[in-house]
Amino acid sequence: MELSVVMPCLNEADTLGTCIRKAQGTMREAGIDGEVIVADNGSTDGSVEIAERLGARVVRVEAKGYGNALSGGFAAARGRFVLMGDADDSYDFREIPRFVATLRDGADLVQGCRLPAGGGTVLPGAMPFLHRVWGNPMFSFLARRMFRAPVHDIYCGLRGFRREFQAALAQRCTGMEFATEMIIKASLAGGRFAEVPVTLHPDGRKAHAPHLRTFRDGWKTLRFFLMSSPRWLFLVPGSVLVAAGAVGFALALPGVRVFGARLDVHTMLVAALSVLLGFNLVVFALCAKVFGIAEGFLPPDPRIDAFFRRVRLEHGLVAGSASFLAGVALIAVAAGAWWRAGFGDLDYPRTMRWVVPGTLLAALGFQAVLASFLVSLLAMGRR
Repeated sequence: MELSVVMPCLNEADTLGTCIRKAQGTMREAGIDGEVIVADNGSTDGSVEIAERLGARVVRVEAKGYGNALSGGFAAARGRFVLMGDADDSYDFREIPRFVATLRDGADLVQGCRLPAGGGTVLPGAMPFLHRVWGNPMFSFLARRMFRAPVHDIYCGLRGFRREFQAALAQRCTGMEFATEMIIKASLAGGRFAEVPVTLHPDGRKAHAPHLRTFRDGWKTLRFFLMSSPRWLFLVPGSVLVAAGAVGFALALPGVRVFGARLDVHTMLVAALSVLLGFNLVVFALCAKVFGIAEGFLPPDPRIDAFFRRVRLEHGLVAGSASFLAGVALIAVAAGAWWRAGFGDLDYPRTMRWVVPGTLLAALGFQAVLASFLVSLLAMGRR
């Protein structure tokens, strides 16, 4: 069998029959050997009976959620290719041949695009204004920027893929973010993408409102984007904080004036906080990357392999211990000055120039030692 058309379904009696007939008729006319699978997620409105009457194969998925429904349908698919599409009649299943032709040409994933940026069309009333002008374009831009996913409509639910390719992605999301997870993981895995312009029609359902919730599902998408990219969640902001703190220290230590303002020990304290927070974020980035790869959530990264070939636990222990001892030495210098003053008042601006760097180096060294053990522990799961 060449194609399995999978439709997730939860009380879609208004439109399900129309979608099934379009898919079946189109495959028959195009000479495509295929099937229609309705992944039912607990319908109570007669959707199952409609699907069975029209000859579709019904897969009952008890675990609730858009992602769960699709996963159940994909697992039951027998086709070499799979095409997924919502059963609300917003997508025209008569566009199936274009997806199949692109898959035959070698694409791993063929993404539909409803937005004009990718040649698509959104009919009046088919997509909320906020989704069309901000939400979808913004998340699609982030997908291209953060994951190099060559798509202009990441939320389009009409897409086709090779069944074996999708199965290898080992998707885990159970809700609406399942669709974006597929795009992100496919891009990280180096999949061959193609984009097909499609037309989005107004939702044909009358019995209930769309299942999508703008802000809830938007947050879930953003949350998944960040969790899938330790680089943008941790490494980039961490590096910026470390760099900003280092510059602050370099200017405040000698008391340089910038635009008429003299940078002194207060600036050093803030700079120390910036460096410390940034260092923690960089460590989190490494831990998250190693853990994600070990758990199969993120694909292998040759840069991580190269890092562990060059850097061992002992390197981190030596560097961390050296930093800690240097920090203690600087604090000891300030303590000596206090002792010579009879443990009385100190020259605050002078001694703080020893205490603040010493405290920072001691804290960084201590954390580096602990982080070295933690990263090494996480990396054991990779061997």
